[in-house]
Amino acid sequence: MKILVLSWEFPPRIIGGIARHVAELYPELVKLGHSIHLITVAFGNAPAYEVVEGIHIHRLPVADGHDFFHWVVNMNEAKGRHGGQLMLELGPFDLIHAHDWLVGDAAIALKHLFKIPLIATIHATEYGRYNGLYTSEHRYISSKEGELGFNSWRTIVCSHYMRDEVQRVLGIPADKIDVIYNGIRASKKPRRDEFDAVAFRRRFASDGEQLVYYVGRMSYEKGVSVLLNAAPKVLAQMNGQVKFVIIGGGNTDHLKRLAWDLGIWDKCYFTGFLSDEDLDRFQAIANCAVFPSLYEPFGIVVLESFAARVPVVVSDTGGLPEVVQHTKTGIVTQTNNPDSLAWGILEVLRNPEYGQWLIDNAYEDLPRRFDWATIAKQTEAVYQRAIEERSRVEW
Repeated sequence: MKILVLSWEFPPRIIGGIARHVAELYPELVKLGHSIHLITVAFGNAPAYEVVEGIHIHRLPVADGHDFFHWVVNMNEAKGRHGGQLMLELGPFDLIHAHDWLVGDAAIALKHLFKIPLIATIHATEYGRYNGLYTSEHRYISSKEGELGFNSWRTIVCSHYMRDEVQRVLGIPADKIDVIYNGIRASKKPRRDEFDAVAFRRRFASDGEQLVYYVGRMSYEKGVSVLLNAAPKVLAQMNGQVKFVIIGGGNTDHLKRLAWDLGIWDKCYFTGFLSDEDLDRFQAIANCAVFPSLYEPFGIVVLESFAARVPVVVSDTGGLPEVVQHTKTGIVTQTNNPDSLAWGILEVLRNPEYGQWLIDNAYEDLPRRFDWATIAKQTEAVYQRAIEERSRVEW
């Protein structure tokens, strides 16, 4: 099979979870014998063309626009033009796979021009991010998501929660949707005895403090404010011997003000961006990972914590309860409830043997449910179905 993939992010350009998803899924499809050409956006000094783990990567420069939406239009024009050239030069492609609405216009145009099936992966919806559509921008993005779903032969989502959401919000028929979980490469993470753990740990906390962390974007729907509001209760129960570490770039001014107002400023550490190496080491010394999202289609960060052998506490929103099995591979708490979140954190901090049991169960669950090789075979089955159905119909 020859597949044309469109994604607006791919390493080293990493905006959210899509970059990691496409970077880890398609090498497994290459191993299954498929030819993958992926068109993405130029970034820094990354080559305009290279082959990465068998994937042909095409990075295109995109002209700046007056605003983000104008830039998206320019990106789709560039992708559509380059995609068309590839299809003409390299012979027939079997299908197109588009990741999220941002590349939808180019994908839809190429689908109609070359009369080949379009597969869409919808990683999240605008409605879900904001629990409704309140502005013209929200409504525009949602309409683009709907157009991509309408034009897709099959639509892939990352959880059963998301299947229900795109069916309800975007009107995509249930029999057109395939649920395929995200995955992770559970590569060997550093253990405490492989580096100077004590010295590294002292960068973040005193020797007597347990480390509770969040890592991810600082956007509203990630619920970092819920974690900060839970912190005073945790500190009260743990005699103040906890440090809350907030990891990730972006604007954290409002969160820092909240920490100050709650009187926990000295118990919080906002690291900003951490390199992958430092994050891996940090997870090796951490006591608890917390993901208190208000909206979360899946939660790849949870899998990363599983792989790093850190006990996990999450909210019960979106796909998180599908990823984390409550009281078996982690603790699931009530969404937007600081008291519930504090309870979950305390369950881990006060019961280290229980925390280790959760870690062991979670690590064993990774190859069973979240292995990219298995996920690639599930994706291949969706491709084969679309190609077989296309062969039986007039366009």
